[in-house]
Amino acid sequence: MLDPAQLYQVDPAAPALDEPVLIVVLDGFVDAGNAGALAVGALTDEREAVRVARFDVDQLVDYRSRRPPLRFKTDRWADYDPPELDVVALTDTGDTQYLLLAGPEPDMQWERFVAAVGLLVEQLGVRLVITLQGIPMAVPHTRPIGVTAHGTRPELVEGHTPWFATADVPGSAAALLEYRLGQAGQDVVGYAVHVPHYLSRSAYPQAARVLLDHAGLSAGLYLPTETLTRAAEQAESEIAEQMAASEEVGQVVSALEEQYDQVVAAREAGDLRDGLEGGELPSGDELAAEFERFLAGGGDDKPGGKSGDEPPHEPPAPPLPPAT
Repeated sequence: MLDPAQLYQVDPAAPALDEPVLIVVLDGFVDAGNAGALAVGALTDEREAVRVARFDVDQLVDYRSRRPPLRFKTDRWADYDPPELDVVALTDTGDTQYLLLAGPEPDMQWERFVAAVGLLVEQLGVRLVITLQGIPMAVPHTRPIGVTAHGTRPELVEGHTPWFATADVPGSAAALLEYRLGQAGQDVVGYAVHVPHYLSRSAYPQAARVLLDHAGLSAGLYLPTETLTRAAEQAESEIAEQMAASEEVGQVVSALEEQYDQVVAAREAGDLRDGLEGGELPSGDELAAEFERFLAGGGDDKPGGKSGDEPPHEPPAPPLPPAT
């Protein structure tokens, strides 16, 4: 491995924080409902961000797989918006400082990147690292938004009931970061908010607000969520209008509700498997596909009808109730 310390540069004028929390949100992997991106926007909107460290993205990003935008004006290239992967210092609404690492998930050199973050965590005296993301789930938007919590020590996720025994999932830089930092004895907790499968490719501010609520509670921070609350109210109104436009869509959501409630009842009885296998309900993915087709057509197509090529779906996910 190349020297991880050569992968980033700390700003000489960076403020010194007293045992700060580091929130990590990396885009490029699954972020259903834009939950992580919306959370970052809420944290940085109209708040001064002071750069603490900058990663050398030229060594981490595959520009051909996600090309950064350049602006062409008449007869010349007028502007370039390069990708940035920075650690910045922010303050919550109670003027407590914390750190945020946000930007593109590295396409390469994951182990070196993780080691570099580990060096920064040690150098900056970070006491807790928190990762945030949204994941698509076959759950209805009319039920409480769930969160899957995971951490490097059981005490960090106390109060959250696990819903997975064992699962093999595609890797991510954030997951590897949690794993490696945990091996080094660093406290890390992650929150993956459950976004209704049929809304996973739309902005879902409700999910971002839930992420920041959980992160703030874990970190002892008062994170700003006012803009997300207003956006969530508007999103709820728009979803209600889309549902009202079609009786079939309402039936889809009702079926998801029934499936969800079965899973909750079975889980409370200690038998999740029976709850998943019982009944004659269609699968969550089938229901989600119908509703997504309807939404993609602007409400003109009815579930079960034909609307041309279907849009690509997020990776399939099992229907699970929220953790408590």
